[in-house]
Amino acid sequence: MLDHGTAPPAAGDEKSSPRQAAVRYAAGLMRRKPVERLVAEGGQGEGGSLRRSLGMWQLTMISIGATLGTGIFVVLGGAVPKAGPAVIISFVIAGITALFSALSYAELAGSIPVSGSSYSYAYATLGEIVAWVCGWCLILEYGVSVAAVAVGWGQYLNELLDGTIGVTIPAALANPPGTDGGIFNLPALLVVLLCMAFLLGGAKESARVNTIMVGVKIVALLLFCAVAFTGIRAGNYAPFMPLGLGGVSAAGASLFFSYIGFDAASTAGEEAKDPKKDLPRAIMLSLLIVTALYVLVAAVAVGAMPWGDFEGSEAALAGIMEDVTGQSFWAVLLAAGAVIAIASVVLTVLYGQTRILFAMSRDGLVPKTFAKVHEKSGVPRANTVIVSLFCGVLAAAVPLGELADATSIGTLFAFALVNIAVIVLFFTRPDMKRTFRTPLSGVRIPLGSHRVPLAPAFPAIGFGLCVYMMFSLPGSTWMYFGGWMIVGLVIYFMYGKSRSRLAQEAQVPLEK
Repeated sequence: MLDHGTAPPAAGDEKSSPRQAAVRYAAGLMRRKPVERLVAEGGQGEGGSLRRSLGMWQLTMISIGATLGTGIFVVLGGAVPKAGPAVIISFVIAGITALFSALSYAELAGSIPVSGSSYSYAYATLGEIVAWVCGWCLILEYGVSVAAVAVGWGQYLNELLDGTIGVTIPAALANPPGTDGGIFNLPALLVVLLCMAFLLGGAKESARVNTIMVGVKIVALLLFCAVAFTGIRAGNYAPFMPLGLGGVSAAGASLFFSYIGFDAASTAGEEAKDPKKDLPRAIMLSLLIVTALYVLVAAVAVGAMPWGDFEGSEAALAGIMEDVTGQSFWAVLLAAGAVIAIASVVLTVLYGQTRILFAMSRDGLVPKTFAKVHEKSGVPRANTVIVSLFCGVLAAAVPLGELADATSIGTLFAFALVNIAVIVLFFTRPDMKRTFRTPLSGVRIPLGSHRVPLAPAFPAIGFGLCVYMMFSLPGSTWMYFGGWMIVGLVIYFMYGKSRSRLAQEAQVPLEK
């Protein structure tokens, strides 16, 4: 008999008091899906199963592909005016915040290797309503970040076209409505559709394309550092912290947007060849590589250009290259690298979004269409097309700044829940086999005549940092987030709650 977690009593039970009914209703909201069942169902959709075809190197490239590029190529121009040269510290703060959550992701990805990422982790530990909220945040995190990054892609595409053939896309078709005369951001829509075409070819094929693009963007960033280093002026670093710690914190909160990709590997849990070992390694390795590159590029960039000149620049690195060398060739070369780099972010984040919806659909919380897998390609085709069209239209219609901040808060909320999930599993499933543990977790310390296991301190710190970063974001971002949550809860209570597989199974009396 399957363990259905904390499911409510079956239909047909004798009538109970309002209090008992309320208790059962609350228990239904908090029903959990056991870890063993999550793993057993892994890869199975309505129309077939996902294929295990990805090794550790490909998983690492997925995480790097989803992460590297956004903070440097797009958001840097908006972060430097908030912190000045101390934006270097902002990157470190955001990276440390991401590290604590990455440790929690690594532990859970190795223990619960499924496509749902933090949504599935929450379902196993915190209950269905919390899992839905987490999944809804992930839709915001992945879906909206695709659109935000795609907007920045258009800026670099214009730099490339202007430097090579002397042509630029008209402002009306290169910017979102209300931004610099924009009407419809055509390049943003095109890059999303291009990535959709790669994803429809299969996970292994799209991973191969992503690996090539990741290699190109790492070379492009190292080239920038080598060239821009010659333009560094010591005076550009002074004053180092012109806007104080508040500015550094605010910039760090915005830059956290540029670290969201490290968890992308966890969405490939059902397509990894050896997920229990490879997923934790891929998550930690990708975060280490990305943080080192971010800090290096930021240090060179603010040294080569006065921090006040970054205001309003969404293609700052290309401008620095041209100013330092006095030649447009280097700027064009960097713009070409950025076009490829940002396209890989769109590709991998879009991939993650489709896999999360796949898991939610399998649980009955969103329509079954999202879990149907194409027989030949092993790809959830309808899912991929629907998500891509939604993200493409969003990219063409919404300004970048609001998108980036909304993504940050959704990401931080989901990460906070992952940290809590690790702590809950520590107490509820202490004997569960784990291929990776957060540092010091479970270490036994003397207490009187006994030795007791140390509770997970790193996840607790990670949770606190996520909450702190959330409250560093502006009030308008909280308004968008609150509205998003209200919409999500309405959808859950009107659709997901009654169609949940656990809810439907609870209505069928179990065989004696």
